[in-house]
Amino acid sequence: MKNIIIAIDGYSACGKSTTAKQVAKELNYRYIDSGAMYRSVTKYFLDHHVSITNPKEVVKALDQIRISFVVNSKGNSETFLNGINVETAIRKMEISENVSQVSALKAVRIAMVEQQRKLGKERKIVMDGRDIGTVVFPNADLKVFLTADMLVRAFRRQRELLEKDDLVDIDDIIDNLKKRDQIDSTRKESPLIKAESAILIDTTHVTVDEQVDEVIRMALTKMIPKVNGNL
Repeated sequence: MKNIIIAIDGYSACGKSTTAKQVAKELNYRYIDSGAMYRSVTKYFLDHHVSITNPKEVVKALDQIRISFVVNSKGNSETFLNGINVETAIRKMEISENVSQVSALKAVRIAMVEQQRKLGKERKIVMDGRDIGTVVFPNADLKVFLTADMLVRAFRRQRELLEKDDLVDIDDIIDNLKKRDQIDSTRKESPLIKAESAILIDTTHVTVDEQVDEVIRMALTKMIPKVNGNL
């Protein structure tokens, strides 16, 4: 069976990470959360008061950042920043409010894309983000792009935050999502766009299990070689 790279892109709160994690687990693939990498950089910048308008400060800070992923006892991947588990901390609203500005910086994207490509060197990975199928792995075997209705996305994000004991007003979440969509889609460096060969899935009325099943079905058609035109 062929080892492949699965790229899942799309807007915030469309189910990218949840779907990617489940697909990776079902296929026994490695899951890489590229968004967590940009969130980790954002946390470091905020904690160390790095000015994103000062290129020298940004480059110096990036040299001090080491991001890794560790699978815990429950089989879930957790994000570590310089050896410290930041999986919960990087999901806070403060990070969400600043991550798009940080991830729009050219130096940040160059550094993260380099790390992401190293992680995918041996293939057999599922990576989700905003530019995986267009920039990080333009030759990915399977590209998926997720979208959903804004209100549905907002309620999903609110539920995620509540699970972490972080209560945020739904209007604030909608404003944040709209702002991030605008920045992500119009930024000069690696904008959020659907790759030409990506398969679009609207998750508004689709369950997580249905999303996962569909992506796995498509992945298997790429993994299993055809013989004389038949599987």
